[in-house]
Amino acid sequence: MSTSDVSQRLWSSLTAVSGSFERLQNTPVTWVAPAAFFLLVFRLYPLVEAVRMSFTDMSLIEPGYEYVGFESFVSVVSSPSFWTMGRVTIIFVAASVTLQLVFGMILALAIDYGVSHKLSGTISTRVAVLSAWVIPGIVIGILWKIMLIETNYGVINYMLLQVGFDVVSFLSDPQMALLSTIMANTWRGTAFSMIMLYAGLQQVPTHLYDAARVDGAKALQRFRYVTLPQIKPVVFINLVLITIYTLNTFDMIMSLTGGGPGHATEVLALFMYFEGFQRFNLGEAAAVAVLMLLVNVVMTAVYMRLFIDGEEM
Repeated sequence: MSTSDVSQRLWSSLTAVSGSFERLQNTPVTWVAPAAFFLLVFRLYPLVEAVRMSFTDMSLIEPGYEYVGFESFVSVVSSPSFWTMGRVTIIFVAASVTLQLVFGMILALAIDYGVSHKLSGTISTRVAVLSAWVIPGIVIGILWKIMLIETNYGVINYMLLQVGFDVVSFLSDPQMALLSTIMANTWRGTAFSMIMLYAGLQQVPTHLYDAARVDGAKALQRFRYVTLPQIKPVVFINLVLITIYTLNTFDMIMSLTGGGPGHATEVLALFMYFEGFQRFNLGEAAAVAVLMLLVNVVMTAVYMRLFIDGEEM
């Protein structure tokens, strides 16, 4: 075979490869592949691994492990502290999600009203609210701890002392500590609800409001019979996401109260951390993670039943 034949075949191969690459660039696979790879490596694999670990007696202080079936789940569920954490988690999640949804809706409506009437201060309001969302949870916990610390140097207690009140035990009283974590988490998560709901409000046709005004509907009636039905899918997605985020809240509570006093603010996510990295029971910590995943799935199904009602989103 001559040199010219080899060169021609090599050039034909390079041309074919180049053509195949160009065709691949024009398909969705090229653009979806990086995201799919990220989800497989950093989302799906850890999920599968956590489920696998939940059926073992894996420990951080023992090199080997065995598959023990549902023993880790039985051990977790039979623990009295688990049900204490469960009750705290239910209160924390229910109160936080409700307050985030309510305040997020109020802020979204206020900003939508301000933008539509060209009022000043709408941009600064959005920036101020969004700043709470972009700050890491560990920093938020530290900031709230500085404000709620029970000395004269605590910001809120200092202001209370200035007007004649006594120092409030925000972090040492069990009920007040749980209330403080709910307040901090609400302040942190309201911005996300505001973003979602404000985006939903932009999709409501203005002619529906005009027709409601012609029919004599008041502001509350327009909100109930026009706004809410139109943004129901957005409310559903918002509820699902903030419930998942709140149920998995760990960093903020860790830096704010550390789960104390006692176990007053120890939610399941924090209980899972302590089980795995303080008591070194990775199998039981994974079992708690799987149970939390099941709770998320059940809550999503409940929200679908309440908000979708067979309608397509």
